[in-house]
Formats: sequence, structure tokens, C-alpha cells
Amino acid sequence: SRRPCRGRAAGRRRLKILLSGVSRKEEKEGEADKIVHEEKSEPSLICPPPRSRSYLPPEDVQSCLESHVKEIFGPSLPDNWQQTPLKENRLKYRLLAQLAAELGHTVPNSQLHLMCSAEDVLNFYSTPVKDASKFDELCAAELPPNLKITWEQ
Repeated sequence: SRRPCRGRAAGRRRLKILLSGVSRKEEKEGEADKIVHEEKSEPSLICPPPRSRSYLPPEDVQSCLESHVKEIFGPSLPDNWQQTPLKENRLKYRLLAQLAAELGHTVPNSQLHLMCSAEDVLNFYSTPVKDASKFDELCAAELPPNLKITWEQ
């Protein structure tokens, strides 16, 4: 029984493949360096403002949500619309997507599993969100005369 050839010829073929891979890699790195240098030569002059996450619920949020729930879930609603379960993902997605577009406030991915009923969605959209740090809140608050906040810049 003969073994397949594993001598010098096979070793050279592997070596050539490895060397050709290195040279291609070096060429790609060289091209990437050129691209990076070109991008750095034109600095960005405009810095976009930070995205505001603040949210103030509208006064009619309950009636808005009720109309969306009745439109999407139709005749399968329980007597109290707030007890409508959000078990079917397709309908839950439609409801949350419409509310996000209309109210400009989306349910974060980390809280999607908490939205089990229409009441959970109502509670989420009824809660205002402030987009300020604790330091900003302290600066805006009326402080006692012996307490002052100064920012070092």
C-alpha cells in the first residue's frame, strides 16, 4: 500500500500558497493605508448634535393608544382594551412601530419583553423621559446660597 506523496513537492506547494497569501495581504494593507490617509486629509467640520432622548407624553396618549389597539387587534379585544395581551409578535410589532412613528419615541430592545399587554405599552408611553445628567439637573436646581457648582473647562 502506497501513501500519498508528502515529500518536498507538497511542502513547496503549501509554502507558495502561504507566500502568495502574505503578499496579497500586504497589498491590501497598503491600499487600506492609502484610503485612511485620504480620509484623514479632509477633516470633518460639522459635528452632529447629540441625539435627544427626551420624551414628553402627549395629553391624549391613552386615546391614541386605544385607537391603535382597536385598529390592530380588531374584534378579539377583551372588555377592557388595556388588558389586551400582546402574544402575537406580528401584531405587537405593528402596534409598537405605529406608536414609535407617531409619537417619536421607541421602546428600547431591552424592554420589548416587558410589553406583555396594552397596559404595559400605555405605562411606557405615559412616562416622561428627561435627557439631562444629574449634574445638569443640579445646576438648574435652586441651591442653597452656601452651595455653588462650577465647571472646570
